[in-house]
Amino acid sequence: MADKKDLTRPPIAGASPASRIDSFLDDAKRLGPLAGNAPRARLVFALDATMSRQPTWDLACRVQGEMFAAASAAGGLSVQLVYFRGFGECRASRWVADPRALTDLMTKISCRGGQTQIARVLRHVRTEAGQSPLKVLVYVGDAMEEPIDDLCAMAGELGLLGIKAFMFHEGHDPDAARAFQEIARLSGGAYSRFDAGTPQVLSELLRAAAAYATGGVAGLAELTAGSAQARGLLTAITERKP
Repeated sequence: MADKKDLTRPPIAGASPASRIDSFLDDAKRLGPLAGNAPRARLVFALDATMSRQPTWDLACRVQGEMFAAASAAGGLSVQLVYFRGFGECRASRWVADPRALTDLMTKISCRGGQTQIARVLRHVRTEAGQSPLKVLVYVGDAMEEPIDDLCAMAGELGLLGIKAFMFHEGHDPDAARAFQEIARLSGGAYSRFDAGTPQVLSELLRAAAAYATGGVAGLAELTAGSAQARGLLTAITERKP
């Protein structure tokens, strides 16, 4: 079984081999197997790694461990990192169950200019769900540069598969907000906005998404007493209007 997946389109003729090699892949090979034999909830953690994202990528590196912490009491969490950047580059790690391993992966990746590839992320999640149960996609981004109708169609497919997309939007871009809200709605998930200057907000959002992945609505509800972000996500999931 491969340790990583490359979701990038086949390179054009003459492309530099160095441009297709990432230390991310070498690190993925060195990750150990999941601890224990107990089944873990699975969560895809997808991030926009285009050039504008570097400050928030660094923030996500610091706070991503909150997902594992929130899930530990409910049997643990298995996370796959997916990112896109540059000229059509999109990659996925193997599944990991240790926040330190995920941090090691993320700190080796630098952001590069490029267009969003959200559609590829959604297709990848759909494929992963066909191989083993998957409940949650967490997506962190600040822009949307793709046909919104295509994204909505795929989001609806995820919803039919029981996969909720938690779309966490940095900034105020109106096109991104509209697309992320629709993806969340059609999948049965939730949308929330944050700013890079408020790391606690993203930390709470990641904890809330992981709590849902491992414990469903009940798991998410346990966080609501101390987290406004968890309350917002719970409301979005349970009180959505048709």
